[in-house]
Amino acid sequence: MSLKKSYLKSKPVCKVTFRLSSEEAKAANSVKLVGEFNDWDDTVSPMKKLKSGEFTQTVDLEVGKNYQFRYLLNESEWENDWHADAYVPNGMPGEDNSVVSV
Repeated sequence: MSLKKSYLKSKPVCKVTFRLSSEEAKAANSVKLVGEFNDWDDTVSPMKKLKSGEFTQTVDLEVGKNYQFRYLLNESEWENDWHADAYVPNGMPGEDNSVVSV
């Protein structure tokens, strides 16, 4: 898993590329990026699956904010990004959300 941040000079936006390796995706057929930036909508389109088995998606995020997110594997299993900027409890016992700061 990795997060790549590209800040735009023309406006206060950061293009964040979320990447989930094939090992981290646990052989999932489908992975969705779900978080505060899309109102936790788990009906969003899946991330793009690469030939390598990795999943990737780029999202434009407003600079100066923190966004909680998780990956939804095969519509049933939640996974965190262990290369996230931070983690916060999500209200479920022993469960955290990943955080990206831009």
